[in-house]
Amino acid sequence: MNLQPKHLQNEWIHLVPLQLTDFEALYAVAADPLLWEQHPNKLRYQQDVFQNYFDGAIQSKGAFLILETTTKEVIGSSRFYDFNDIESSLLIGYTFLGRNFWGKNYNQALKKCMLDYAFQYVTTVYFHIGACNIRSQKAIEKIGAIKVDEQLVSYHGEENTLNYIYKITKS
Repeated sequence: MNLQPKHLQNEWIHLVPLQLTDFEALYAVAADPLLWEQHPNKLRYQQDVFQNYFDGAIQSKGAFLILETTTKEVIGSSRFYDFNDIESSLLIGYTFLGRNFWGKNYNQALKKCMLDYAFQYVTTVYFHIGACNIRSQKAIEKIGAIKVDEQLVSYHGEENTLNYIYKITKS
């Protein structure tokens, strides 16, 4: 499975592989403290903390820049990671969208686009969602994910935090 295809797109969003040159445009979205208020790392709006997130995204070779399809405006980022061929699974996560794109169809369109691609290669997709991130928990449940576990997760270079594990299967 190619974790970073050249582009994935639907009527709402266009995903392109994240590049080093995307830092400033993506940080302009991420610099909003309210984006991170329920996230395990509430300081990710700070440039040095976001730089660590961005470095991890680049190193993952599965990260995407999310563009609004019509305007090509940068609206956030997400990634595929932890592909497991034996278990036919992978994770989708590290997702954030600018607040202007909350409460609309962008998150659902993003997950649908990523799931449609992933289910060509795997039968199960998992999501790590911070235990305090009620907004993201509700959003993932809206698209049919179910909570299956709790786990301490260490994001790239960050402290372990309690995450809920959600799952969606191809069937």
